[in-house]
Parts: sequence; structure tokens; C-alpha cells
Amino acid sequence: MPENEPVRRAHVGDRKIHSVNTRTLRTLAHPLRIRLLNALREFGPATASRLGERLGESSGATSYHLRQLAESGLVEDAPELGKGRERWWRAVHEGSTFESAEFRTHADPEVRGAIDVILHETATTHAQEMNTWLGTMDEWPQEWQRSWDMSDFKVRLTPELAQELYEKLHDVVESYRDRVPEDAEGSAVVRTHLHTFPRPSA
Repeated sequence: MPENEPVRRAHVGDRKIHSVNTRTLRTLAHPLRIRLLNALREFGPATASRLGERLGESSGATSYHLRQLAESGLVEDAPELGKGRERWWRAVHEGSTFESAEFRTHADPEVRGAIDVILHETATTHAQEMNTWLGTMDEWPQEWQRSWDMSDFKVRLTPELAQELYEKLHDVVESYRDRVPEDAEGSAVVRTHLHTFPRPSA
């Protein structure tokens, strides 16, 4: 969930990161709510109508699910942006973090089901984002067409070394945060997907 995706290790610093609990986990276990929260975190405050247009959903549906997110403290009103009866929403946090293993072994089957929904929805979003890039890269300047990557690696590790690897990779990504001002010419938000998981040897 831009930093809207679940990660197992929080790089907080000065950033406002939400630590997911069972209550917010249950709230997030809905594909549209995940997409709404991601959109608010990546693109900033918006109305239910604007979010509906962006996501291809009705404003009634987006309004309902925004209220559900608000009840769990994940989004909030942005009254200073509204005019008349127009209601604007913003994300409360820049990102979320959780330890998925804690929820996957939880005694409550509803919690176990919720984490499965979130993990699979996140994986689907990653695939969709990559496919969108592949289908639209010709619309970007040559500099960006030479500056992207789609690689995979295979190394033999222990669980401890796998954890060390992803932590170091997270640190590398974080070291680039805030190095470029939002209005820097030629800049863009870059999505970096990190997947590390074991595979059978045969």
C-alpha cells in the first residue's frame, strides 16, 4: 500500500508511518479501500468524485469506503480545501508497515483472511503497474526509457541472510528519499518494487 504498500520494516525518520493493527487490517482488506488509500498517498487530497474518476468507480462507492477508512484513522477530512458542500479527503499517513507473519498465524481466521487479501492485492497492483509502464514507456522521454529496470536474481541464502538482504535494499532506497525537490524539472515519482522469497531447488 507508494509507500502505500505493506513492508515488514519501517523506515520512519521524519515520515508519518502507520503500524497496522488488527482493526486497520480488517478495514484495509478490501481492494477498493487499498486503491483509495494508495491514490490519496501518491497523488494527494481529493474528493470522492475525483477519486471515482481516477479509479473508474462511482462516487457513491468511493464515498462509502472513504468513510470506512476514516473510521479507522487512515484518512481524514481536509476541510480547508473544500468549497460549499464539497468534501475533500487526505491520507493521515505516508505509508504503512506490518509484520505479515504475525497476522498469518493469528488465532482469528478473519485476520488471516484479511492479510491474504492485502498481500494478494498488493502483488496484483505491482503487476499492473509494471504492465502499465511497459505499455506506455514510449510516451516518456528517452532519458526515462534508458533509466528503468526489470531484473531478477537468484542467490542461495539462509533466512537470516535473506532478511539482511532486504533490509540493506530498503536502506538503499531510503537513501534517495528527499534528494529531489517535488518541482525539479525532469523528475518523476519512481516506483520501486522489491520482492524476496524462497524457491524450491528442484
